[in-house]
Amino acid sequence: MRFSILPAFVLLLPLAEIAGFVVVGRAIGLWLTLALVMLGFVLGVVLLRRQGIGILRRMSSEGRNGVMPGRDLLRPAMNVIASLLLIIPGFLTDIIAILILIPPVRDLVWQAVAKRFVVVNAKSGFSAGQSDFRDRKPNSKVVDLDDEDYHREPDRNSPWSGKHLGD
Repeated sequence: MRFSILPAFVLLLPLAEIAGFVVVGRAIGLWLTLALVMLGFVLGVVLLRRQGIGILRRMSSEGRNGVMPGRDLLRPAMNVIASLLLIIPGFLTDIIAILILIPPVRDLVWQAVAKRFVVVNAKSGFSAGQSDFRDRKPNSKVVDLDDEDYHREPDRNSPWSGKHLGD
């Protein structure tokens, strides 16, 4: 998500959730609306307890070790995200959470996210996906410089050496 859209999204999401409460409350009544919100909360807590935050720690440690987090970690990580969305009161976040729990939607997310994984490892450089860093696209935005790579000595033979602005 682009950062220019993020503030508008953060401001409009609560308004959309309130509108969802009003629409659902008019359709099924106050008590059933509150029961649905509580059911979503309880379901999110149960799912989060079952899946655990440990999966996010596992993804982080595998990334630090230079292992590409794969599809086997995506499912539990998406379940954690879905459970957090279920805990947030509101019907729009619940709908997004339910969509995340559907396997074909999860596969679409994997296809979009897998291209953007860059695993950095201090021992062997970095790699994108399963490929070596030399196989990266030439228009990639990742630049990896060592201390020796970024060292500049003044060139005394340059026509601009010794000159100051305005000379």
